[in-house]
Amino acid sequence: MAAPMELSCWGGDWGLPSLHPESLTVMAYAKFSGAPLTVNTINNSWRVPKGDVPVLISEDIVISQPAKILNFLRKQKYNADYELSAKQGADTLAYIALLEEKLLPALLHTFWVEAENYSSVTKPWFASRIAFPLSLYLPGKMSREALNRILLTRGGPPLYSLAEVEAQIYRDAKECLNLLSKRLGTSQFFFGDMPTTLDAFVFGFLAPIYKVCFPRVQLQEHLKQLPNLCRFCDDILTFYFRLTVSDPALIISLQMDDNLRKSPQHPPRKLTTLKLAAGGEASSPLNRLSP
Repeated sequence: MAAPMELSCWGGDWGLPSLHPESLTVMAYAKFSGAPLTVNTINNSWRVPKGDVPVLISEDIVISQPAKILNFLRKQKYNADYELSAKQGADTLAYIALLEEKLLPALLHTFWVEAENYSSVTKPWFASRIAFPLSLYLPGKMSREALNRILLTRGGPPLYSLAEVEAQIYRDAKECLNLLSKRLGTSQFFFGDMPTTLDAFVFGFLAPIYKVCFPRVQLQEHLKQLPNLCRFCDDILTFYFRLTVSDPALIISLQMDDNLRKSPQHPPRKLTTLKLAAGGEASSPLNRLSP
């Protein structure tokens, strides 16, 4: 019997299971691969860890950072990528690097540096989930770390002023969104009908931009002009994080699908439209696994 696995991460709001991109990435990958994680969200009764979240704990093993956590899950045979070719695996690494270089700085700026967003949304939200007196200190520390990370990667020549840095990171982020939209095209996921590591990372980066209600929303406005990326986020949220079913046979079927998908002995399964418990079909094509 596999050892139990617990994931400690920031919680969610605005219809998201987490507002934290790295936590959201790990949670999505666990859903895609069928990994049975127990999720513990940070709130006023939870001690803020010394290290960064998300943190995965399995017996005496403690792992942080999404890439290391995903590697651990793969070693436990929870692998969302076993059908990928070598080229697709290389493409995955290239696109993740693109996300971290081009999109992450603008995401950090939107949440932690943009003054109006930080004061009216980010700071009060995170402070409400951290125990006093750390709630007075930790959000400011996270904001300073975000700014330092942006300046460390983008603050050198020829961009010397903060205004120049801000303009450039948003140009880069919009270009990145355009490239992702072109790559996704009309497909449901980036490599066809089944979500993989790349889908988990893209979802983790895009969903907070897409869903959080900020007063300053220039990146969100650009994202909403790319309907296939919005549909991508909506479908993952609806199927993997908000799906409720009333038919016990369907529940068993979905659980069996999760177990089968992590086994390389089983071929990929086709996707068909799934009806929700509330009745009728969703507005965008929601899918379930079927033989």
